[in-house]
Amino acid sequence: MEITHLNPPSLHRSPAFSQGVLVTGAHHTLYVGGQNGVDAEGVVVEGGLGPQTRRAMQNLLAVLAEAGADQTNVVSLTITLVAGADATEGYQASAEVWGRHATTVQVIQVAGFANPAFVVEVSAIAAIPAEG
Repeated sequence: MEITHLNPPSLHRSPAFSQGVLVTGAHHTLYVGGQNGVDAEGVVVEGGLGPQTRRAMQNLLAVLAEAGADQTNVVSLTITLVAGADATEGYQASAEVWGRHATTVQVIQVAGFANPAFVVEVSAIAAIPAEG
């Protein structure tokens, strides 16, 4: 399996994301459902967007690890923020946990989540090499 990050010279280049990701060769696809800023007991992390983003990214990494993967396997990331949230605060918290792996990313804002204490949700698609 090979993962190639596509950043055509005619498009804006950013260290935070890739314009496209091409996966070739034998692989399995992992779809990670929305991860929120909650601990193992389901308690929402206090402190707002920064701490909740940090925990949501840690939760995402835990799901990836369960499948034998890490952030380098992620080919698409969707970050959903509650309306009015400062995306810069979330980006900084995310970078602390995620590092500088620049995959494709979509950031959107919504009016709210099913649990009103949530301010962020992160989901991902990962490509994992097929064994054998």
